[in-house]
Amino acid sequence: MSGRRDFLTQQAPENYVAGLGRGATGFTTRSDLGPAREGPSEDQIKEALAKRAAQLGNDPPTAYGAGKKKAEEEEVEDQFRDAENEEGLFATGNYDRDDDEADRIYQAVDERQDKRRRATREAREQEQRDQYERDNPKIQQQFADLKRALGAVSDEDWASIPEVGDLTGKNRRSKQNARQRFYAVPDSVLAGARDSTQLGTEVQDDAVMTEANGGDQEDGTMTNFADIGAARDRVLAVRLDQAAQGTESVAGTSTSIDPRGYLTSLSMSERKAGEVPVGDIKRARQLLESVIKTNPRHGPGWIAAARLEEFAGKIVAARNVMRRGCEMCPKSEDVWLESIRLHDNQNAKIMAAKAIENNDRSVRLWVEAMKLESVPAAKKRVLRKALDHIPQSVAIWKEAVNLEEDPADARLLLAKATEIIPLSVELWLALARLEDPDNAQKLLNKARQAVPGSYEIWIAAARLQEQVGKSDMVFRVMERGIKSLAKASAMLKREEWITQAEICEEESAPITCQAIIKETLGWSLDEDDDRKQIWLDDAKASTNRGRYETARAIYAYALRVFYNRKSLWLAAADLERTHGTKDALWALLEKAVASCPSSEVLWMQLAREKWSAGSIDDARRVLGLAFQQNPGNENIWLEAVRLEADNGETDKARNLLETARSEANTDRVWIKSITFERQLGNTAVALDLVQDALTKFPTAAKLHMQKGQLYEAQSLLPQARTAYATGTRACPTSIPRWLLSSRLEERMGVVVKARSILDRARLALPKSPELWTESIRLELRAKNPTAAQAKLAQALQACPTSGLIWAERIWHLEPRTQRKPRILEAIQKADNDPILFVTAARIFWGERKLEKADAWFTKAAVLEPDLGDTWGWWWKFLLAHGTEEKRSEVLAKCVAVGPRHGEVWQGVRKGLGGWRMRVEEVLVETARRLE
Repeated sequence: MSGRRDFLTQQAPENYVAGLGRGATGFTTRSDLGPAREGPSEDQIKEALAKRAAQLGNDPPTAYGAGKKKAEEEEVEDQFRDAENEEGLFATGNYDRDDDEADRIYQAVDERQDKRRRATREAREQEQRDQYERDNPKIQQQFADLKRALGAVSDEDWASIPEVGDLTGKNRRSKQNARQRFYAVPDSVLAGARDSTQLGTEVQDDAVMTEANGGDQEDGTMTNFADIGAARDRVLAVRLDQAAQGTESVAGTSTSIDPRGYLTSLSMSERKAGEVPVGDIKRARQLLESVIKTNPRHGPGWIAAARLEEFAGKIVAARNVMRRGCEMCPKSEDVWLESIRLHDNQNAKIMAAKAIENNDRSVRLWVEAMKLESVPAAKKRVLRKALDHIPQSVAIWKEAVNLEEDPADARLLLAKATEIIPLSVELWLALARLEDPDNAQKLLNKARQAVPGSYEIWIAAARLQEQVGKSDMVFRVMERGIKSLAKASAMLKREEWITQAEICEEESAPITCQAIIKETLGWSLDEDDDRKQIWLDDAKASTNRGRYETARAIYAYALRVFYNRKSLWLAAADLERTHGTKDALWALLEKAVASCPSSEVLWMQLAREKWSAGSIDDARRVLGLAFQQNPGNENIWLEAVRLEADNGETDKARNLLETARSEANTDRVWIKSITFERQLGNTAVALDLVQDALTKFPTAAKLHMQKGQLYEAQSLLPQARTAYATGTRACPTSIPRWLLSSRLEERMGVVVKARSILDRARLALPKSPELWTESIRLELRAKNPTAAQAKLAQALQACPTSGLIWAERIWHLEPRTQRKPRILEAIQKADNDPILFVTAARIFWGERKLEKADAWFTKAAVLEPDLGDTWGWWWKFLLAHGTEEKRSEVLAKCVAVGPRHGEVWQGVRKGLGGWRMRVEEVLVETARRLE
């Protein structure tokens, strides 16, 4: 290796600076002779570095010495491997004319080669761009079909579209504040609005002077009549615009949109832009594409993808998806059916033909192909081809029969069908319906032989006998059918037989219904089971479903088994009373009293039914028979007395009561006798009776109360006090007697004594809501609200779930604004209390929430129908806000229930003359007294 350094004798390259590569510049020392040469300036260094970098094809460096280091440098080995990379081995070489000529030659060769491959490359690049745009469509492309649909929108519709406001949070608050600004209305507008509807009929004394002075008033103001007239015109224009908003519109305003025209203009597009969730559709499309690619033989994936495209409004894309799905899943009838649905009729026929080629035994495809035809002959032709391929299909045979208009042709088809498919019950029954009764019976016999375990055939045979009028044969056929089914182990469950009976009733076959119930109701039930309760539940369930004939048949079967059970007879009588005829009810009750002669309830029901029908003599005859069967029964005696008293036969009623007191010597008979005499005004006779009754029944609380009330009616208050005091010692647990004694003391003006009586009563009965409520009312009547509040607190501690006490608090001890919170608290503590329900209804009534009030009245009446005050409040509400139809409905319900309890109701019912009042009259009087 030579140690000669030739570069020392060679000429330095242009703009060479010694030491520049390592960051050094020229310098001088003291040992040098003469001044040191000045190094290159910063600008010269930058220019040199930029020129060198341009020659190498690099970016200009940011500092002299070397380019800026990259964050991640490439390995040096990779630089030397690339012959085109001049930053490697030859990066420091000189770039001369030969290098420039070589580069130009290579560039010309590259350009020539590029021209030869340009068409292929551009086609490949265009295909790549198209594929990328298909996979990543722009928002503009997604809305292209919607934008094309907007071309049909008219100018008027464009003008009617409202301007979209700025809904950003930054500007919303400021705009809301701007809208909430209020401006003072000019006096001219106010004056114009005032004068626009007034007509002046008087002239002021200073009117002439006002005109002469040019409108100047004495107080210094000026009246400009021109401005007032203009203001009146403006107000009138505004009113006209408001009136015209319903029919006409002014373009450019937010209230000028015509809803019908706006919707009509957008109805051409299948879906509005706002309804298409673009982002969700894109995500769903990606997921479904993954499903399809993962399992291309999965038919539901193709169907879901097609329906997604249909939802997005791209029906063509949906059809393409289904076309691919049909290719990948040719044996899937669901895929073919979806494809048929997406295409129009002509193309759908083509798709159906292809589907049947791949699935010639698919019933659904054949039926769908038949439905695509519009001509009956073409439909029949399709079904015949289908029967050639699938002769065992019941559905296709049924479709073919339905297309036949001539019954004879239909019979021929059904005959052929039953030969091919002898086990099809539907075909046998359809053929039997088309035949006359004789042939139908023969066909059903053949059907029973072919399908011995079919209950439908036996039911059809029984219904056939009912249609020809052979009622006895219906029961025989069903009896044979049940035996045959039991032998073949094809019996249904008992509940299923009841369902079949209800179907027969619905299809107007009541005798068949009765036959089914008679033969099957006791199936699978042992004597150890509670059969009576089970059958009662079955009958009630059928009644609730509106199948009264089935329920009647169940009761008839149950009464044959339990003929002496009073509950069954009462339930059957209630069914006949509600959904039957009067004659049927009488016949049933006569059978009931014959089976249960000792049941006074059945005797009295029969007598009342005869009585209500106007047959007084028949009612007396029934009661006479009841006396013979039940000689000492007080209920029958009192029913006879009521019958005679209501018909004006007071002497007969008095004689009956006298006989009843001797034969049925009970306290109730004596009480009814005293009440009867009191109602007739015979106070002295009533007092004699009560004295005699107390000697026999000294612990009867009602007798003591009647004695005190008789003395009060005669204004003998001290004697009444004595009577009540005697009753207190005899029966200290009678709440009504304590109340009567307290009210008597209050009537006599001795409030302290009344309070003392109530205190003693609460000691004897500490949990009585009536006594606590009376104590609160006593304090309120005495104008002592503080004591009433104290009594209320004690009452709520003793009876926290009493609706009566809560109602008293809400109405009399709470301000109006606190009533709704209190009623909510009360209902939470005292659940299902009718008094609270009535209180809630009255609160809503006061707030004019009539629907809610009516709903709460209904709840109260359903919860406790025997409470007469509920019906009274409801009737009072309906008199003010109800319709005639609603009042009639409520009145009918009240009469049917016949309530007996309630504070005001009992006062009306047991008052003088109340025993003659009907339920309707008591209801009206109760509503009148309620406050």
